[in-house]
Amino acid sequence: MAHEVLLIPGDGIGPEVTGAAREVLAAAGVDIRWREMAAGAAAAEACGTCLPDPVLEAIRETRVALKGPLTTPVGRGFSSANVALRRALDLYASVRPVRSIAGVPSPFRDVDLVVIRENTEGLYSGIEHLVVPGVVESLKVTTEQASLRIAEFAFSYALATGRTRVTAIHKANIMKMTDGLFLECARRVARRYPDINYEEMIVDAAAMHLVTRPHRFQVLLMENLYGDILSDLCAGLVGGLGVVPGANHGRDYAVFEAVHGSAPDIAGKGLANPAAVILSAALMLRHLGEEAAAARIEAATYTVLGDPACQTRDLGGEATTAQVTAAILAALERGPADAAPAERALVAA
Repeated sequence: MAHEVLLIPGDGIGPEVTGAAREVLAAAGVDIRWREMAAGAAAAEACGTCLPDPVLEAIRETRVALKGPLTTPVGRGFSSANVALRRALDLYASVRPVRSIAGVPSPFRDVDLVVIRENTEGLYSGIEHLVVPGVVESLKVTTEQASLRIAEFAFSYALATGRTRVTAIHKANIMKMTDGLFLECARRVARRYPDINYEEMIVDAAAMHLVTRPHRFQVLLMENLYGDILSDLCAGLVGGLGVVPGANHGRDYAVFEAVHGSAPDIAGKGLANPAAVILSAALMLRHLGEEAAAARIEAATYTVLGDPACQTRDLGGEATTAQVTAAILAALERGPADAAPAERALVAA
């Protein structure tokens, strides 16, 4: 079956790593008809907006997109294309599976958790204004509807992937109304999943436990800002952002992406790690029902990443983007007998 997918190559190293992902998907035998369009800095320079309307219309038509990293200026310049994309398509659930990979240098072994982040509101609602000169106010928005649906997503995900614990992360001891509502909604959903253990943890305590006892966590449920911060922290537990995939799900659309930045300092040098985009593409295949191909790509990628000769600079090695890609293609060709199978299928709920 052919799948039509929009490809947003991204900025900086984006075209290199998404190009690698396309090669790997083709080698896995998946029939994908790609439509390619620009967003982010490349689009802003070409047409004055970081997220042109034709890009959104294309995703509405294909319903699925694979996206490279997009540049967002700090403090000034155009607004975040990533935030705008999630808001325009109501991609309310960010999913970031985080798992240890044998042979990849990291502080811990056997980490296997998933960060589920509410993607559309909180402090990322973008409601800011100048009160008086020297005083700026930013509003945090929490709604019952968004809190209920992200909690439902987290519990459904846990059930679908064989996980037995959901931890809601909050700061309701200080933000009693906003985070209080978030917790109230999580508790309501939890009562309908008696086989899933539910717990709550203050965000600062959660950060401490993540860097001391990450194995106690399975599914982390949290609002937007906490999810943005802690998902990157979790990536650091297993080798960094170069080995962690990401997905954004809505009711009608899904966008799969690397969670690292566009790294303009190494763009075009062949030094980028393509693994995060390749693993994100595997998540996309699962979403499309291509389970077998996704499992083969994950197994091949994890095997290659565990080989010091195939580790890029972010993992302490000297391998190039092309070398890593070639090694994954070779592992795919050898087949499952030479590749360690994935420990668990991380299926999009």
